[in-house]
Amino acid sequence: MMGRSAASCDADLTRRIRQGDAGAFRVLMQRHNQRLFRMARGVLRDPADAEDAVQDAYVLAFTRIDQFRESSSLATWLGRIVLNEALRRLRQRRTMTGLDEEDTGGTTPGAQVIPFPGAQQAPTTPEEDASRAEVRRLLERAIDALPEPFRVVFTLREIEQMSVEETASCLGIPQDTVKTRLHRARRLLGHSLRRQLSPDLAGVFPFAGERCARIVAHVLKRLGLPDPPPDAG
Repeated sequence: MMGRSAASCDADLTRRIRQGDAGAFRVLMQRHNQRLFRMARGVLRDPADAEDAVQDAYVLAFTRIDQFRESSSLATWLGRIVLNEALRRLRQRRTMTGLDEEDTGGTTPGAQVIPFPGAQQAPTTPEEDASRAEVRRLLERAIDALPEPFRVVFTLREIEQMSVEETASCLGIPQDTVKTRLHRARRLLGHSLRRQLSPDLAGVFPFAGERCARIVAHVLKRLGLPDPPPDAG
């Protein structure tokens, strides 16, 4: 859950953005970029498409900032916009099973239990570092292979460490559905895999500083806003 200080800061940023403060919008994007990118990446399974989806979502959020109710969570509001944009893009590419479709029992079509090799402990040599990077790539491919409803919930709960309540609110589904989908995602990935590779989850779908800066610059340019220096406040 978001702490009071973060929520208060978001409220201040929202007020400044409504007044046309480009610096405040820049800070807002930098604060939420990684989470929103990973949300879009969890749906689209393509970093470039995810980056474009986040940019489009930011443009939409800026133009609709007056619709945001400060009694709710800004992170959740932004998350819904990003997920809607990502799903819109996905529908353009293929016929998809929507997130609102009822979960089916047993094996989901297209799903399979994926075997994985054991993970190494924290690397202490270049060879171990390379090995861990390969393990993360394997894990990313495994997550990408999950059926979409399970993959999105797994991304929000396990990678972004969102609570059940936050995930349910963001996706617009019951909390029990979040729990069920996460359980099935874990089962498909394999309990032993998750135990061995859980320390590597933080490195999945990396969001480097260059990508963050690129998204911020492109969004500000599209909105015709100046690109001010980083806000120290």
